[in-house]
Amino acid sequence: MEYPELVIHRNLTDALLAALADTPVVALHGARQVGKSTLAQSLASSVHRASYYTLDDADVRSAASSDPAAFVAGLDGPVVLDEIQRAPELLLAIKAAVDRDRSPGRFLVTGSAQLMALPRLADTLAGRIEILTLHPFTQGEMLGERDSFVEALFSRRRVLTPLPAEHGPVATREGLAARLAMGGYPEAVARGGEARRAAWFRSYVATATERTVRDVADIAGLPDLRRLLAALAYRSGSLVNAADLSRTLGLPQTTLRRYLALLEISFLVGRLPPWSANITSRLVKTAKIYVTDSGLLAHLLGVETARLAGEQMLFGQVLESFVVSEIDRQGAWNDASVRLFHFRTHAGREVDIVLEDGRGRVVGVEVKATASPSAGDFAGLRALAVAAGERFHRGVVLCLSQSPVPFGPRLQTLPVSALWSRALSAGQE
Repeated sequence: MEYPELVIHRNLTDALLAALADTPVVALHGARQVGKSTLAQSLASSVHRASYYTLDDADVRSAASSDPAAFVAGLDGPVVLDEIQRAPELLLAIKAAVDRDRSPGRFLVTGSAQLMALPRLADTLAGRIEILTLHPFTQGEMLGERDSFVEALFSRRRVLTPLPAEHGPVATREGLAARLAMGGYPEAVARGGEARRAAWFRSYVATATERTVRDVADIAGLPDLRRLLAALAYRSGSLVNAADLSRTLGLPQTTLRRYLALLEISFLVGRLPPWSANITSRLVKTAKIYVTDSGLLAHLLGVETARLAGEQMLFGQVLESFVVSEIDRQGAWNDASVRLFHFRTHAGREVDIVLEDGRGRVVGVEVKATASPSAGDFAGLRALAVAAGERFHRGVVLCLSQSPVPFGPRLQTLPVSALWSRALSAGQE
């Protein structure tokens, strides 16, 4: 499955333009090499009509750092400032400029770290900035579609049914394995063949971790940071156990937690916090960790497509991380303000992904690497339905079956390909 000469519309574009229309400073952040600069430059040269400056340019960075106020004062009209974390001195000057003139869309800044994790930005631009996250490609973006799975989950339809295969391709195990191993980083997707993708991922891990250390931290333990990333790959989809990781890697827990935070703010790993009907109890339970791109995960695990398709445990682990990532990516432009969690009871009942929208409605999604799901695969979803009560909206088991099957009120299976089908047709309202 190849996507040569990619020119792909990003589904976040509409949300980004809406923010630029009413907010003086808009930040676009995300992992390195996900297309932030490409999207920002495209908007700057077409719709937004802004000047473009990158802080990766030594001359621009020198001018911005040596006299931030003069640099900002010399900017004419809307501007894009790429890789803003490389010149944090600009933030106070941007604040002063915005306080004098709060016209919307004055500054579009991008960064390859979670910008609100940078103290100067969080303190300086609070109330003046909207932050959007650009992820690697979704499956829908690669097919030229606006993924609608998250929206469908919260629809009023009692039964969700994917459109026929010509509109939403049915995923075989082998086809899914190819998607998992490829992931969504634009450069990896554009590479022809697994050997070339593997070479790209090797370089990416090295450069992404090095730039993270250089831009947002002052640590000497770069090899330990990479060892931690590799260790987390084998635990992707598992509960975070800092004590176990500390023993395994020979790192003090304080150091390990700091390194883990660095990987998170670089968007290489993410957490799924626990869901509970009691909001306070969510704060004390253990989160799950996952690698945020299935292609990166497969590379860190050292598995190619054929092995991934043939080994059930590996396939199931990477498939779960893939589904989490696809749903998380769709949430970046979804109007429902959906938050993601996992669910686990004291008795061991689990749900891989819990979605909660701004209205408090709860949806559970289980991921099963089987073509023949059974009633037992819904045990966690039934426990979630009891815990959520009237707030429970729907429970879905995503699996390798070819068509949906109802398993009771508000419970059903769906093929994994429903994640990127053009739409899910309405069942009984």
